[in-house]
Amino acid sequence: MNRLSLVLPVAAGLCLVLSCNSHADDSPAPAAVSTSAVPVATTTAAPVATTGTIQLGDIKVESKRLNRARDTLDPQTGTTSYHFDTQSIAALPQGADAPLQDVLLQVPGVAQDSFGQLHVRGDHADLQYRINGIIIPEFISGFGDTLGSRFIGRLDFLTGALPAQYGYRTAGIVDITTNDGADIDGGAVDLYGGSHGTFQPSVEYGGSSGALDYYGTATYLQSDLGIESPTAANPGHDRTEQVRGFGYMSYLLNPDVRLGLILGHSLGNFQLPDNPGQQPNFVLANHPTFDSAEVNETQRELNDYAIASVQVSKQKLDYQVALFTRYSSVMFDPDPVADLMFNGVAAQVYRRDIATGLQADASYKLDEIHTLRWGLFADQERTASDNTAAVFPADTNGNQTSDIPETIADDGGIVGHLYGAYLQDQWQVSAPLTLNYGIRYDISDGYVDENQWSPRINFVYALDDADKLHGGFSRYFTPPTLELIAPTDIAKFQGTTNALPSDTNTNVSAERDSYYDLGWTHSFTTAWQAGLDGYYKDAKNLLDEGQFGQALVFSPFNYARGRVWGIEFTTSYTGDLAAAYFNLAYGRALGNQVVSGQYNFDPAELVYIQDHFVHLDHDQTWTASGGVSHIWAGTRFSLDGIFGSGLRAGFANTQSLPSYAQFDVAATRSVRFDGFGDVGVRLAIVNVLDRVYEIRDGSGIGVGAPQYGPRRGLYLGLTKTF
Repeated sequence: MNRLSLVLPVAAGLCLVLSCNSHADDSPAPAAVSTSAVPVATTTAAPVATTGTIQLGDIKVESKRLNRARDTLDPQTGTTSYHFDTQSIAALPQGADAPLQDVLLQVPGVAQDSFGQLHVRGDHADLQYRINGIIIPEFISGFGDTLGSRFIGRLDFLTGALPAQYGYRTAGIVDITTNDGADIDGGAVDLYGGSHGTFQPSVEYGGSSGALDYYGTATYLQSDLGIESPTAANPGHDRTEQVRGFGYMSYLLNPDVRLGLILGHSLGNFQLPDNPGQQPNFVLANHPTFDSAEVNETQRELNDYAIASVQVSKQKLDYQVALFTRYSSVMFDPDPVADLMFNGVAAQVYRRDIATGLQADASYKLDEIHTLRWGLFADQERTASDNTAAVFPADTNGNQTSDIPETIADDGGIVGHLYGAYLQDQWQVSAPLTLNYGIRYDISDGYVDENQWSPRINFVYALDDADKLHGGFSRYFTPPTLELIAPTDIAKFQGTTNALPSDTNTNVSAERDSYYDLGWTHSFTTAWQAGLDGYYKDAKNLLDEGQFGQALVFSPFNYARGRVWGIEFTTSYTGDLAAAYFNLAYGRALGNQVVSGQYNFDPAELVYIQDHFVHLDHDQTWTASGGVSHIWAGTRFSLDGIFGSGLRAGFANTQSLPSYAQFDVAATRSVRFDGFGDVGVRLAIVNVLDRVYEIRDGSGIGVGAPQYGPRRGLYLGLTKTF
């Protein structure tokens, strides 16, 4: 007999688990159904580590205890957190084959953008990714899903007014706990594919031997839909091949000390989709015309990372120290003929960033009332930016004066540093009230040298058994992404068809925020919960990013002031055989006066933004997500959907794109084959209604080209465990 389980990532406070015993020839009515619930959206204090009698030879028990101890290093007091595990990810229409960003779109207030970007509560990206509590240095933004979903044992998504533990990227914390080999004790092969030339095989394996625990997974993807199409039709020249791998090992020196090693790799090759029917804007010698459906632009992305850690848990003291390194690069290769004829510039762009550093976090339980936490972070980054551009000579009005191109090299790089330290106390003031207060200090040494003291205070108050209030105030210090900054020698391109709109350029500075958050959760019954959360951010040097060049790599810039606010509603219901969740968010994100990277902007836009608060290009007024699942006769049926009122467009983002909705469905069950055993079968349909919708129309601040959502796709997945 198989055991099918469904865990829905409901946003209002519960992860709903429905399970039944069945196999392929069960009768229509499930035999035995049980329902249980575990927290998903929580506002309580972080758990306290427990100790007890541990059998030295039992690696699984010891690892679980150390996992609980590691959780105490990452407080969630006063935040709103959403939790996913392997079962809840498997319940999504595409399951573990879904990109990580599709999982995160089920969280309230998360808006989708082109190229897999996510925006949380009006911020441009600003997400911090952690694996087993350790910060992963940022990758150069591109198209590929660098991390994936398959290795996730548990994912905690935190947002709101964060405790002092969390710095640098603060719109959302994606804290991933890896699968444990001792829990899996075996492996699985997964074959997934279907529409748009998609073929995605994956393999994973884990186990334990004595004090050693190990887990690994690898995925290969090929598809004819690597990047969003610039037209409503399925695009041409949009092939992608991607390889992704992840490995985790831990070794127990004794019941209190664990060594860890994490290794990750991703490599992606992308064709940039063509936009047929375009007319050349420039004349190139010996090339009278060019078909825009034959343009051959490509991009290659490589990301590697490694983390070595030691974790110690002794009585009242827990700490973890980690060394990390990360290599990230992007290479954009233009079509040397087409790019000159259509854009007046054919630039080969290369970005590279090498990061190394250390992170240390500690927790000490003073008594039953106070728990102290403190930590350090240090990071060094070496960046390189190479830009070799073919351009035409031009007059002062930008008109081409020769059909013979010339080549200009514009290269640069820097060594930057980031340092941080924090101290905080979690105070159990009374039975219903938990308070977490602290301070952190950060130094950013890059193109601009900056620092800031950042006080934080957060609380959770239980009004009664059904109602909880949470909230807090946080000062944030958000340095710009060093790997995306490519200083441009403006003078080199004067008198060419790649002359920049403005000759003003100020270095990008760190964003400094005052962030306020207040929320409420209520349990109407054990099956029905709801929550409401409001936030406001007052920003100085508000960071945003835009695609201003040919390569699909984003460049940061600052608004002098920013105002971001919104409110989120969540609710969920679970019954014996069905479960559902729904999230609705309203938000506003405005900026005023561009104070860095001005050379990327049209002078008329700069003048307008100087005197007006304008919508950020990723500002979306209404965002919603929801889903429903039901198990019948041993088959799990699921549907989820996302809705957006449309991102911004037009001059200075004064317009809004039309609203859109996308629904995905799936049916999953286990089928027994004679001589082969049980095989998991998944049939999924993405965008089942085949709704055509535009994510971007090519206009707006820092928007390079139109992008459309995916057309309907039918996919089949087969999974065999061993």
